Amino acid sequence: MSDQKPGKTYHYRYKFRFPNGLEKNFEVVLRADTLELVTNRDLPKPEWTKLKYNQCANCPLGDDVAYCPVAVNLSTLVETFKDALSFQDLHVRVVTERRDFEAKTTLQEGLSSIIGIYMVTSNCPVMDRLRPNVRFHLPFASEEETIYRAISMYLTGQYFRMRNGEEPDWELKKLAEVYRGVSDVNRGMTERLADASTKDANVNAVIHLSMSSQTLDNFLEHCVKEIEYLFPPPQKTG
Repeated sequence: MSDQKPGKTYHYRYKFRFPNGLEKNFEVVLRADTLELVTNRDLPKPEWTKLKYNQCANCPLGDDVAYCPVAVNLSTLVETFKDALSFQDLHVRVVTERRDFEAKTTLQEGLSSIIGIYMVTSNCPVMDRLRPNVRFHLPFASEEETIYRAISMYLTGQYFRMRNGEEPDWELKKLAEVYRGVSDVNRGMTERLADASTKDANVNAVIHLSMSSQTLDNFLEHCVKEIEYLFPPPQKTG
């Protein structure tokens, strides 16, 4: 059953615990009906969050928008980890309404997971195309899991296009185009975060995200073959 009740929200609580006992906690809140990020209107807006500052090459936003919505929503997280190194080992716990996820991992992988939520829920017209996936957010996903979720989401979207009388893309011809746009945004965000940070954790977290989008963009047929074994042809009888 759907949880899209008026005022209903989804919560993702990320808890970063370092070996020295230091803890950093972040809570991501999404509207249940739109999966849009619920934000504090008083978020800091440093120079690097301005739309024109290393603006993504494919950004469709116009001069009437002063700040990049993704950058603004990331500003507090980026400030927190601007002096941190990518490969610090730590324990990350993600608490959701129905289940918890835990991993002993690196800071860049933990940050990559939470940054991915911000990027698809901040009303960036390019990244919004991936927003349905956030409803079934899977922290610390493997490459195979990421490929499966990406293709499943896209094909589900095509089913609803068909239901609405639009032409579906069952052959995934436009999926690579979607992820090409995502790669461009990741590239632009990497440049922003490089200027906002003194160490590499924030930047490499986005690069980690970008690797998946580049794989789906450049090697889609290979990605499909990677999961083909899950769907063997039916055995012939008789």
